[in-house]
Amino acid sequence: MKLNPEQIDLSALRQLWQGAAASLDDASMERIVASAQAVDRIVAGGETVYGVNTGFGLLANTRIPKDRLAELQTNLILSHSAGLGDPLPRHVTRLMIVLKLLGLGRGYSGVRPLVIDALQRLLDRDAMPVIPSQGSVGASGDLAPLAHLISALMGYGRIDVAGEILPARDALQGICLDELRLGPKEGLALINGTQASTALALDALFQGERVFAAAIAAGAMSVDALKGSAKPFDARISQLRGQPGQIRVAAAIHDLLQGSEILVSHVKCERVQDPYSFRCQPQVMGAALDLLQNAARTLTIEAGAVTDSPIVFADED
Repeated sequence: MKLNPEQIDLSALRQLWQGAAASLDDASMERIVASAQAVDRIVAGGETVYGVNTGFGLLANTRIPKDRLAELQTNLILSHSAGLGDPLPRHVTRLMIVLKLLGLGRGYSGVRPLVIDALQRLLDRDAMPVIPSQGSVGASGDLAPLAHLISALMGYGRIDVAGEILPARDALQGICLDELRLGPKEGLALINGTQASTALALDALFQGERVFAAAIAAGAMSVDALKGSAKPFDARISQLRGQPGQIRVAAAIHDLLQGSEILVSHVKCERVQDPYSFRCQPQVMGAALDLLQNAARTLTIEAGAVTDSPIVFADED
């Protein structure tokens, strides 16, 4: 799958979560090259720019000599590789790498194409850095998890290659990838972002969708087993309330009940109404569906978002 970070959608994200092969499209690579060239011009011109040739945080006003810019970025990554706890699941780490590629692919971060190639090699060779699951509060970016991701590319930590956990240097050698040497701004660009939080949230969303679909099927089967009525799922009832989730759930349950021999067998039943838990499924499940869809909209936007600081507008330097 060729990824266009400017037009990513939930369907594509779901395929990526399921393990679909992917890489950035040609337009993304062109933007990346232009952005990297802008950083080169900034460094060559001697202008003071935060994160490129300055310290970070309280040291933002400290100018870093040109010959120590690479060291600055390396130390930034290593100092933030301080997570703990069990590793993230492999599929979450994989999605995290894809999301990082999407953010960098917008072309506003100033990283070189070789950084993109290194991340892509991890995907292509099923080599997932071992990333501790704890250590990020999501503020100022998922600094610790992303630092562990990038430090593995630099030869530190461990990498899970197709299920075999190896020291990072050995794993990189095995997949024919040189240890990454960061250039100006690249360390900052690589740990600024919400890719770990977004990957975890998308994982929860997609699993939630599966549970929700199973719940709808179970709800319809329960109505049938109860010899309940299909009338509460009449589209006209939910249309009058107007809540979109309720409307969709009512339609889904109504469709699932169509053709049921059990339903026909008690069509002239004298029962006045079914218990709340059966007849009010559209109202309850519909509210849950609305929340899932709102989360999906937010996460789809975040998946292709530029979360860097500073942002490089290559056309203006």
